[in-house]
Amino acid sequence: MRLTLVCVGRLKEPHWRDAAVEYLKRLGPYARVTVTEVHDRDVTADEAKGLAAEAADVLPAIPDGATVVALDISGRARSSEGFAEWLSAHALAGRSHIVFVLGGAAGLHPDVLARADERLSLGPMTLPHQLARVVLLEQVYRAFRITRGEPYHR
Repeated sequence: MRLTLVCVGRLKEPHWRDAAVEYLKRLGPYARVTVTEVHDRDVTADEAKGLAAEAADVLPAIPDGATVVALDISGRARSSEGFAEWLSAHALAGRSHIVFVLGGAAGLHPDVLARADERLSLGPMTLPHQLARVVLLEQVYRAFRITRGEPYHR
């Protein structure tokens, strides 16, 4: 399975980078994972303009033919087991390339959300986008462990 994370912004603090690198390493035996970072914009002065500029970078970074999942607080929340079932079902259905799109501080532009095949919520709480990336990587890793019946998910 191929997984791509298209992320607005980079992981600036070492603790976020270290956590992400650790989960990417752990995911190695399960999937080919790539991370594409696009430049985040200052959205404080003009949020709409900043989001549009981010979308102009995000949309071309999404590979053709992939299933696109936008992380969005209004998306569908799943339990870890439910997420594992969802990921496994996509693999079994031949949708072997999934792209997760993570927005910056202001979320994602409506054009990016419209491009998504579905929206995924990590829960009703607002998370910093850097933490959301680490949580997503951990949940993907957990999903593979659950699917294979390997210990970890408790």
